[in-house]
Amino acid sequence: QVQLVESGGGLVQAGGSLRLSCAASGRTFSSYGMGWFRQAPGKEREFVATLSRSGGRSDYADSVKGRFTISRDNAKNMIYLQMNSLTPEDTAVYYCAADLVFGTSTLPRSPRVINYWGKGTLVTVSS
Repeated sequence: QVQLVESGGGLVQAGGSLRLSCAASGRTFSSYGMGWFRQAPGKEREFVATLSRSGGRSDYADSVKGRFTISRDNAKNMIYLQMNSLTPEDTAVYYCAADLVFGTSTLPRSPRVINYWGKGTLVTVSS
C-alpha cells in the first residue's frame, strides 16, 4: 500500500509555471506506476500524465503535451509535475495517483481503475 501527499499548488498568472510534488510512503515505491490527474470545477477527473516504474516511459494528455513534464525520483519516493505555459483552462485540483504495474507499463488513463490517490492540490491560473 502507498500513501500520497501532494504539494506545490497555488495561484499563478497565465503563461507562468508551477512545479507540483508528490511524496509517497512505502518501501516499494519503485513497483508503482505513478501519475497526475486533475479535476476542474463541475467536471470529471481527467488524466494528465503518467510514468512507468523506472521513469523510462511516459504518457501525456494531448492538452498538456509539450507544456507539462512528469518525472520521478525513486531514491526519494517522489514524483513531480513541471507545468509551463499555464492557461486558465489548467485550473483544477491536481491529484497524484499510483498503482501497481508490470514491466514498462504506465498507469491507465481512466481514473476509475486507479487504486491509490492523494488528497489533491489546487492550481489556479488567472487570465
